[in-house]
Amino acid sequence: MATKKMILDLDTGVDDALALAYAVADPNVDLIGIISSYGNTLVETAAQNSLNLLHLLGADDVPVFIGASHSSTTNNFEVMPISQLIHGKNGVGEITLETSPRQIETQSAVDFLIESAHQYKENLIFIPTGPLTNLAAAIEKDNDVATLIGNTTLMGGALTVPGNVTPFTEANIHQDPEAADFAFVHQQNLTMVGLDVTLRTLLTKKETAAWRTLGTLAGEKFADLMDFYIDAYANLNINKNGAALHDPLAVAAGVDPSYVTSIALAMRVTYDKESGDYGRTIGDKEKLLVPTTTKAAVLVDSKRFVHDFQNLMLTVLQ
Repeated sequence: MATKKMILDLDTGVDDALALAYAVADPNVDLIGIISSYGNTLVETAAQNSLNLLHLLGADDVPVFIGASHSSTTNNFEVMPISQLIHGKNGVGEITLETSPRQIETQSAVDFLIESAHQYKENLIFIPTGPLTNLAAAIEKDNDVATLIGNTTLMGGALTVPGNVTPFTEANIHQDPEAADFAFVHQQNLTMVGLDVTLRTLLTKKETAAWRTLGTLAGEKFADLMDFYIDAYANLNINKNGAALHDPLAVAAGVDPSYVTSIALAMRVTYDKESGDYGRTIGDKEKLLVPTTTKAAVLVDSKRFVHDFQNLMLTVLQ
């Protein structure tokens, strides 16, 4: 029986859907809830996508909570056109999913995270794969969150490679650099799984073809949404060799850190709009000699991870 509890914070696009499936399938964790965020799509769409995907996977017992609908410094949010090209206008590669019979929870996502942090403490794994707005809001509301959560592993940032929005800014961090900086400064036991490692983990249509051979609705739907993603990578000249498993790698590393090689590094996120230094994830030079629990993943055992990811997917899609 799994001793670790997991909460995902998803802006449910294609790779978020794969992260969700991975978390459902992994026998080492108990997925206790999903927090929704904005990013790849609107927060309400992300929440419903998560519910519908859980229903497809036979996991209707997992609740979904609504989180922030926009960044901590704005009053609204619009999906970037590039996000719609990569994830589809509905966030899940334009596939049609049966509507889940379960409703979105009435409790706020922030309150759910705070409550879970106090209940599970070091046994809680928190995986944000979108902007860090919800985490920052939870810490601001209850400072204990920063020290209670046993493991926060985020997908976002870029330390050793260029960003995918600006030359140094990754998309999730770009959505809310101020909240990201607040989280990096305050949240303990935090690991950044950024483009440095996720770009090394590619899935191809060879793997999705195997999902189709299962002959199940889940196998077909997930193959359709991932093929959309792979085609978008090729058509937009992001990568013609396959599509990166960004968010699933964060889940995997949250459960088993040995998938990645990390360095201990106290980090900041820049947010100086006047200079244009906005959204860069970088070491905090003031804390280079101070012990830290913050880490940045810089290498990944991509062969092992993709192999294990595929095996879990073939299990959960049956």
